[in-house]
Amino acid sequence: MPLRVLLIGGHGKVSLLMTPLLLQRSWIVTSLIRDPGQADEILAKSHGQPGTLEILVRSLEDVNSPQQARGIIDEAKPDYVIWSAGAGGKGGPRLTYAIDRDAAKHFITACANTPSVRKFLLISYIGSRRQRAPWWTDEDWASCQKVNTEVLPHYFAAKVEADECLTALAQGRGRDLAAIILRPGNLTDDKPTGMVTLGKTRANGKVSRGDVADVAVRLLEKVGTQGWLDLLEGGDEVEDAVERVVRDGVNCIEGEDVEAMIKTQYTS
Repeated sequence: MPLRVLLIGGHGKVSLLMTPLLLQRSWIVTSLIRDPGQADEILAKSHGQPGTLEILVRSLEDVNSPQQARGIIDEAKPDYVIWSAGAGGKGGPRLTYAIDRDAAKHFITACANTPSVRKFLLISYIGSRRQRAPWWTDEDWASCQKVNTEVLPHYFAAKVEADECLTALAQGRGRDLAAIILRPGNLTDDKPTGMVTLGKTRANGKVSRGDVADVAVRLLEKVGTQGWLDLLEGGDEVEDAVERVVRDGVNCIEGEDVEAMIKTQYTS
């Protein structure tokens, strides 16, 4: 049976680039969108692809509990889930917390309690962490703190809580739920180069959305992928970079307090 993938936030720029890559693998992709007017653009991505594309119209703003998220999971019946959604700076802090934090956590909780979901890939951002990464320079850490406290404080608070929720609940479920958190730097619409730095990178840098999409899908299909992985443009071919981080068990969560994450999720 072909794998089923639920792509949450299907009309986002990275999602539109991921969709044909997922379909190339002969997977069944359910693209979750909020506006039926977005469907034609997404369906055009399926032309000539061996996979099957389905459209599901729901508003993430209306997902107010894990039970409501579970209803969507039950409808799509995914083996893998990709969270590539976000408020995108629209609607102010209220919408940022409603989607980037609350809806994300509802879907994570629902998936953690759905044994048929085996992988959850969340697209976050490179600065989503509470502690200084051990491999960062003083300049890296200062730049990250400036973004998280002065430029995008609400986005940071929402994203880091979602990342920690996925990390903790996947740990609680055990090895049969792979939590993959891809953490790109500044996103650009440049033409993808197929050359990246993946794993323990600097805090500053950029990467094209096309390369993010390529890395995400390759990580999703690779056996043994899990953990936090930072991503910038660089000098490694995407296939080689993915192979290396999985083979070597690279995890950029190093330096964070995982026990505190678990305690927070199971006592809140």
